[in-house]
Parts: sequence; structure tokens; C-alpha cells
Amino acid sequence: MGLSKTIWTNPTEYLRTQQPENPVLFFAPSAAQAAARRFIDGFPGMVTYAVKSNPGEAMVENLSAAGIRGYDCASPFEIDLIRRLAPDAAIHYNNPVRARHEIAYAVSRGVKSYSVDSKSELAKLIEMVPVDGTEISVRYKLPVAGAAYNFGAKFGATVELAVELLKDVAAAGYIPSLTFHPGTQCTDPHAWEAYIREGANIARDAGVTIARLNVGGGFPSHRMSAILPQIEETFALIDRVTSEAFGDNRPLLVCEPGRALCGDAFALAARVKALRDDTHVFLNDGVYGTLTELPMIGVIDRIEVLSPEGAKRTGEAQPRTVFGPTCDSVDRLPGEIPLPSDMAEGDFVIWQGMGSYSTVTNTRFNGFGELQMATVLGLKL
Repeated sequence: MGLSKTIWTNPTEYLRTQQPENPVLFFAPSAAQAAARRFIDGFPGMVTYAVKSNPGEAMVENLSAAGIRGYDCASPFEIDLIRRLAPDAAIHYNNPVRARHEIAYAVSRGVKSYSVDSKSELAKLIEMVPVDGTEISVRYKLPVAGAAYNFGAKFGATVELAVELLKDVAAAGYIPSLTFHPGTQCTDPHAWEAYIREGANIARDAGVTIARLNVGGGFPSHRMSAILPQIEETFALIDRVTSEAFGDNRPLLVCEPGRALCGDAFALAARVKALRDDTHVFLNDGVYGTLTELPMIGVIDRIEVLSPEGAKRTGEAQPRTVFGPTCDSVDRLPGEIPLPSDMAEGDFVIWQGMGSYSTVTNTRFNGFGELQMATVLGLKL
């Protein structure tokens, strides 16, 4: 699975001329770079990219070209990827649970920033990671609503434990910082406010002046037509609340968006395999492919349907049950999806906003999952 050498005008041109029988992901470098510039120009601090959301080389190269100078890595593979593609970039190893061999590898690759959320993991870092110039960020969690799913179920120290950990980090001689993740696809800017204010309380209770506050990811990509992400409003809130909460001890800010940088840089074309009795739509992609996230955080409704000749289907929207290609009954998209009443077998269903957690979740279950990729100047059909 690699990008085509040809650069197409848009997805319509490719689909009309190539008639692909496998799903196609279309990548628009201009969209990736525009998203990066939006963050660099608007966020009041350092912008890092959460590599896990889309580790494609073309994605990383375009973010680097646009000016992204930091990357949030969660594994030795991702560390190596960034060292190869953006050798001068800062790497933040913010997966808070690591095997000893992974810590040793990160040290050997010059990683100088780590996160932690437990005493046992902090003990490993103190044992293995040199103190000089190394930052350790204590990751904390709160019961904050407003995200599509909650990262706190797996990661993050309680506020009380975070105070203890921050004291221990400072006492051990590392650069003390704090980090949190409000959860994925936070469409309400206020999801960050409680976390920032509690971060100030943690630092005060620990008696530690933190160097940086990493406000995590969670910045949304554009999934629903009626909900436009409030990115600039979120930047302004983070800036204001940090000043209010920390006052003269305001830390430097860091963010680590994933889907907000890569989501709108890709569109997916899935072909209609069958339209069963004008009720059930069977696609050549599904939840074992690039559509894995849809049952977890909801369907993207930024959808259009093209005929094999590239004409847009304009029939009245009709709710339909949509299945993927495998023989597993779990391979079904949630709810019913409004699709044109005049759609037919062989049509292409185009989903915008498909750059995050799509290539990395695609499997070859049941022999399906062969995925083509094409580069386009723009994603508008």
C-alpha cells in the first residue's frame, strides 16, 4: 500500500478513469499542510503531532515541510520513523507504560521527554533515563465529559497521585511538567478548562513550578456536516485559562493533535458491491478495514455518492443499513446511514475526513482489505 506516483486533480477524476475494485484513500498534501499551519499560527505554544493517528511517510513529510517540529511517539517503531523522516525534530515518548527494552531504546535514540502516570513506571524511568536535560511529565486524569471516548479509563494518575509523582520527578532532578488528554474528538472547547485549572492545583499542592503543560490531543477533525470544529476558540480558551490558573508561574504550552492534523487530509472511496433488495448496502470496505472507528465514535456524515461515470447521485436521502464485505455480522456500520435513493451497484461512496485511524486499523480479515492510495490536488469532488 503506497501512494501513486501520479497526482490527480481530485477523487472524481481518479475513480472515473481507473474504476478501482478495492477501496481507495485519497491524500491531499495541501490539506495536511494547511491544518499544520492553522495550529502553528494559532496555538499559543509548541505543536507536536501524535504519530499513531496516521504514521504514513507522506503525512509526516508534509507536516514537517509545513513546520511541525515535534512528534508524540508511542513505540520504538514511531521513534525510528521520526528520526528518519524528521531527524532534527523533538520526540516526546508519551505512552506512559513502557517495557524496559523500550526505555533503553528511547534513551539510545536521544529521546529527552517522557510521560508517566504511576509510581512503578516512574521508578523505571529514574533507574534508566539520564537526568541531564530530560523532561518527565506527570499525566493526570479527571472525570470530564465531552469526548467521543475517554482516555482516562486506561491512562492518567488521580489528582492525589499526580501530586506525589510531580514531587518525586522534581526531587529526582528531572524537568518537571504535567500532561493530560481530555479524550478524543472534543467538540466543546471547555473540555480543556477543568484540566488546566486542576493542573495548576496539582503544581501548587506539590510545591513545584512546572516547565511545561501538555494539553494533549482531543482537537476534533471535521466529521459531521452540521458541527464545524471550534479550533480557534479552543486555542483562545487554553491561552486565557492557563494565564488565569497559573498566573506568574504560567508554564510553556504543548499540544499533541493527531486527527485534527491528518483527518481532513484524506477521503475514502468505497465501492458498492451489492444493493440487496433496495435495503442493505454492501461495501468493499467496513469495520475490519478503514472504517473501524465508526462504530466507536459515530458515523461521519460528510458523504457523497458517485456513479461509475463520476456523476453525483442526487436522489432523496434514504436511510440504509450498511455492511462491510466480510462474512462477519459484526461488520456493520452503526445505525442507518442516509444515502441517495438513486444509488446503484458499482457506485462509489466517498467519505471525507478519513485521515485518522484508518490506514493503521485496516486488516486483511477474510481476504479483504487491499487498499489503494492516490495523491490528489484537492479532495472536493
